[in-house]
Amino acid sequence: MKWLVVLGLVAFSECIVKIPLRRVKTMRKILSEKNMLNNFLKERAYRLSQISFRGSNLTHPLRNIRDLVYVGRITIGTPPQEFQVVFDTGSSDLWVPSDFCTSPACSTHVRFRHLQSSTFRPTNKTFRITYGSGRMKGVVAHDTVRIGDLVSTDQPFGLSTAEYGFKDMPFDGVLGLNYPNISSSGAIPIFDKLKNQGAISEPVFAFYFSKDKREGSVVMFGGVDHRYYKGELKWVPLIQAGGWIVHMDRISFERKVIACSGGCEALVDTGAPLIDGPKPLVDNIQKLIGATPRGSKYYVSCSAVSTLPSIIFTINSINYRLPARAYILKDSRGHCYTAFKEHRLSLPKEFWILGDVFLRRYFSVFDRGNDRIGLARAV
Repeated sequence: MKWLVVLGLVAFSECIVKIPLRRVKTMRKILSEKNMLNNFLKERAYRLSQISFRGSNLTHPLRNIRDLVYVGRITIGTPPQEFQVVFDTGSSDLWVPSDFCTSPACSTHVRFRHLQSSTFRPTNKTFRITYGSGRMKGVVAHDTVRIGDLVSTDQPFGLSTAEYGFKDMPFDGVLGLNYPNISSSGAIPIFDKLKNQGAISEPVFAFYFSKDKREGSVVMFGGVDHRYYKGELKWVPLIQAGGWIVHMDRISFERKVIACSGGCEALVDTGAPLIDGPKPLVDNIQKLIGATPRGSKYYVSCSAVSTLPSIIFTINSINYRLPARAYILKDSRGHCYTAFKEHRLSLPKEFWILGDVFLRRYFSVFDRGNDRIGLARAV
């Protein structure tokens, strides 16, 4: 997930609610600048992401925070209480810290003060979620939730009663945008509730992540602002309704197939900062790029970036080119490293996670009405 703080909520038109976002440093970058990162990671042995299958449906928890995350402003309660949450297509639950959570992580974030909300309604239902960077447990409650001009009354959401691993994360909670069947709490996701009550004109939402600027990124609900992409949207059907997973044909480098040679599955995930894949295939990509390991990253000479070929992701017979300037990132000291990361997941099929490195290059539309994802070159 990438770091962005919402400056405000702006309605683009009567049909589209558009939320502006701004990039800020992650705790990883802050600690790197202070030469504290290695000790920090040793003290908090973060686990890698866990993906499991519940029947035929994918359940994908939050991944480790690495470099950037995108968060946005929402409010909960009457009068409104403001929170910064991750808008995440890899999960389905909305939750924020409760004022009766005593975990150190809760003390560093905004907590929901339920006694101050006149529209709050509690339940006795409890739930747990395990994330790559920690875990939480909480209770389901109901209250009014606002995302810009969108208002969901009596919206079920989670209130954490305990959190582990989130103390140094700059978001308060998570707003999941995946399908309801993978909700850990069993509550109807806010997008589904808004859709069902006719609050949005079209059952779609879209993301634009700016390439270099701290500001300019947006998530929009209820329609698409065509000024954020070039050409036509290319629609990709989901493998099955119930998760933002598509079939990917192959991954190529210098006209050679280097991964996904027999076809594979890919989760289009706004909550993932990088591009994650199976360890042997990611290791091979690092070798082809000429990257060498240093700590948890693979580095290349910054002077060599202009000579590196593009890596091509072929999805639904369309080539999505990722140039080296997109898949090579810079750390806080100006050193260049690759955006590919192993996920170490034991799955029956080859599986990739196309995170924000890919989505900064390609504007993405998530169409719940037709169970498909639209991709186009971002401006």
